[in-house]
Amino acid sequence: MAELGAVAQKVRSKNAGPFWLTIDIFCGDSDAFERLSAALDSARVAALYRVDVSQMRRFDIPELNVVKFSFPRPTVQGTAADRDMHGAGWSVLIEEMEIG
Repeated sequence: MAELGAVAQKVRSKNAGPFWLTIDIFCGDSDAFERLSAALDSARVAALYRVDVSQMRRFDIPELNVVKFSFPRPTVQGTAADRDMHGAGWSVLIEEMEIG
């Protein structure tokens, strides 16, 4: 078992507008892309972020060796309850996810 962050070249999170977040997993090469794409179950990622799986969007982009997840922000960007204005802190959760 390994942490996703040890296999991926880079993991980043950011806003996808004021209502959505996106997690980009840059795999680096096709071997890492195949491994991570197969290991990442959308339901498991949704559970990690406490999002209903029906709201989780997944994009596999083999031409770029990227796996991307997008989901609604728990709070609207910039509101008093928003603790991460840019959405940059969300990547840490998935970087620490154990994969096979």
